[in-house]
Amino acid sequence: MSDSLARVRAALDAAGIAVDIREMPGSTRTAAEAADAVGCALDQIAKSIIFHGMDSGQVLLFLTAGGNRVDPDKAAALAGEPLGRADAALVRARTGFAIGGVAPVGHLTPLRAFLDPRLADFAQVWAAAGTPRHVFAIAPDRLQAVTGAQPGKFVA
Repeated sequence: MSDSLARVRAALDAAGIAVDIREMPGSTRTAAEAADAVGCALDQIAKSIIFHGMDSGQVLLFLTAGGNRVDPDKAAALAGEPLGRADAALVRARTGFAIGGVAPVGHLTPLRAFLDPRLADFAQVWAAAGTPRHVFAIAPDRLQAVTGAQPGKFVA
């Protein structure tokens, strides 16, 4: 088991959330690939989008429905500061995950998180489990609880 996958499993276990982490035969790097792999609607994929605060330097996590895009201006208003898109090096350094496998839990450093209300329209959503081939299903309210994500309108 990779270190990334082990961190996700440990974070979920510590929160008392039992999930079945599945390894897919192909890539789940994009929301479309993940939805095809698990056989769900595109918006049932909880994408982990990372930004960094331009003033604070803090890394922020936006959990977004698969078919939605983060609106940078709305996200900045919600975060209370201008935001920049995090590059691959910053994402890896602060979360411990590579882009395409960023999980909502198990980060190397604590992240302030926000949740797209669209995810609450489903009984379960699917999220990356720390690698580009591993995913897990979780109820949106459990996802919000385990991440401490604040619901907000930040999509285009």
